[in-house]
Amino acid sequence: MTAETWGDDDPAPAERGPLAGVVVLDITRVVAGPFCSMILADLGATVIKIERPTDPDYARDFPPHLPAADGSTFSAFFAQYNRGKLGLTLDLATPDGQDLLKQLVRRADVLVENFRPGTMDKLGVGPAVLRAENPGLVYTAISGFGQTGPYRSRPAYDNSAQATGGLWSMNGYADRPPVRVGTIIGDLSATLYAVIGTLAALRHAERTGEGQLVDVSQQDSVLSLTENAVVSYTVDGEVPRPLGNQHPFVRPYELYPCKDGYVFFGGYTDKFWRLTCTMFDRPELAGDPEIDTMAKRFDPDVYSRRIRPLLLDWFASRTRAELEDLAGDQVPLSAVKTIAEVVDDPQIAARDMIVDVEYPDFGPLRMFGQPIKLDVTPARPRTLAPRPGEHTDAVLRGLLDLSLQRIAELRAAGVI
Repeated sequence: MTAETWGDDDPAPAERGPLAGVVVLDITRVVAGPFCSMILADLGATVIKIERPTDPDYARDFPPHLPAADGSTFSAFFAQYNRGKLGLTLDLATPDGQDLLKQLVRRADVLVENFRPGTMDKLGVGPAVLRAENPGLVYTAISGFGQTGPYRSRPAYDNSAQATGGLWSMNGYADRPPVRVGTIIGDLSATLYAVIGTLAALRHAERTGEGQLVDVSQQDSVLSLTENAVVSYTVDGEVPRPLGNQHPFVRPYELYPCKDGYVFFGGYTDKFWRLTCTMFDRPELAGDPEIDTMAKRFDPDVYSRRIRPLLLDWFASRTRAELEDLAGDQVPLSAVKTIAEVVDDPQIAARDMIVDVEYPDFGPLRMFGQPIKLDVTPARPRTLAPRPGEHTDAVLRGLLDLSLQRIAELRAAGVI
């Protein structure tokens, strides 16, 4: 059953998205869980965000805030990660709340939660209990360290995953303390793996009727992003160290200063190096026997003596725009842009990656769009983020067929 069944206009199937008809129960907070269910919502699933009546998702307090005339605010951070969802309040610490969740599970396809392992079991609604209610349920659990192992019960945030997944130790400069990645990569990578796992498990459930647990760890997710670090250690015994903006072995492939900022240049293959030399009116360098092959240019000493000084000289007198125009479609060269520049970038606009929405009482909001581009069943933001419990009555009546009297009794008891 989808939101359209509860009284909204029923668009054409393609407009509803590829996951139209899939019901997702979202019992998550902050980013990793909400972002996972947001992607599913953008893909057309009906996502029901379940929050405790007296203690909703605390990301609702995260900045920046959209102000209203009456002095109230709405978190743009929360809005971005919870768009397209229905809002339901439910106290899972109560027997009635647990019973309602079991009823919802019988009508759902997916449940996503990001509590510490064992929390849902303590509430009496763990994966075994809920899958007994619905054997086809895909139960997706996102946590810091996963459902198994000696660290499973430890509290964790994104930085915990960056620290224990090895990424933090590799990031920064060799002569300074390690630096965290500048975004919440532990949360975001776990989100994407959770979506992939959920879709794979959903496909299996559709074929066989058998649901399963999708167990995603932030630590695992971060470790998988460390490129060649694991094999460098297991094969050569080398422990990766911070290299600043350089790559462990690919050269040239880093940040370079220019007249008005910085650019990334990655013309390391023989083809790109020949084009680069011609582009800067030094075609003879492509045949220089010391630097005429990719393997030779990868050598750290050759790179530092011959290649890097050339690039620094070539780039220093030109602006980012001039260098991008010069490189054109020939070689990989990109201006390093601020978010302010990215928001107004014509390529971003052409890809609909900044979307504009209007929140009643709070005004307009610009946020990132959906990177997944499907040409038949497009993925896109479909509705706004809900206020706490905004759709409680509609969900309980439409999905569970509860009476108005029963809903009033549950509200009076603090269950919803």
